[in-house]
This record gives sequence, C-alpha cells and structure tokens, in this order.
Amino acid sequence: MSTGRTLARVALGSFLTFAGTGHLTFARQEFQAQVPDWFPADKDAVVLASGVVEIVQGLALISGWNQKTVGRIIAAFFVAVFPGNISQFLEQKDGFGLDTDTKRAVRLAFQPLLVAWALWATNQGDEETESSQKSS
Repeated sequence: MSTGRTLARVALGSFLTFAGTGHLTFARQEFQAQVPDWFPADKDAVVLASGVVEIVQGLALISGWNQKTVGRIIAAFFVAVFPGNISQFLEQKDGFGLDTDTKRAVRLAFQPLLVAWALWATNQGDEETESSQKSS
C-alpha cells in the first residue's frame, strides 16, 4: 500500500476514533441533533451505540486489520448515517456550528467524500488495476 493511502487510512481512523469518543463524552448532545425525530429509538442510545461503532471502526483502520472489509463497512456506515444528516438539514437543527441551511448543505456535500475516502484509503478497486498491469 502506498504511503499516501496509509496516511489517509490512519487519518480517517483517527478521525473516527475521535468522533466516536465525542459521541460518548463532550459532543454527545451535538450528535443527538443528527438523529432524526422519526427514528424509532432513543436518541441518546443511538449516539452512544454509534460512538462505540466509530471507535471500533477507527481502531480497525489504524491497525490495518482486514483493510478492504473494514473499508467497505465504514463506507456503508457513512451511507447509513446520511439520512440523519439530511434530517438535520430538513429540520433545520443546529449542531456542530451548522446553524444555517448553507452550512448544513455543505455538510451534506462532504458525505460522499467520506465514502470515497474510506474506499480509496483501503485500496478498493485495486484488483482491476493490478490484474490489468499483470496482463500487460
């Protein structure tokens, strides 16, 4: 794996670990703003559970364990939490300084980048590149 991808993987893992810790501690209330009102679960329980999931994902990324599988799981996680971000925008809920529609919309635009980051940093799609290079 290239140094750039390794750095990207460790950086994303560190980000997830930090965010997960925030779910459990200092940013707990802020994360609750991202849980949609229609979601059929206690907001605090969702925030706590997702915090644990993010910590585990972050540590798995940092460790380098089973990178491709972990990358796919994290990409799917970013897709799964996207409705919460959409809900925050539609319901005009403040959180993490996202106190205007413009700021909340910009936040939405970054979600696909997180998915791409998780996949790229864990070498997703390299099988095709490697097989085409071998056949040349």
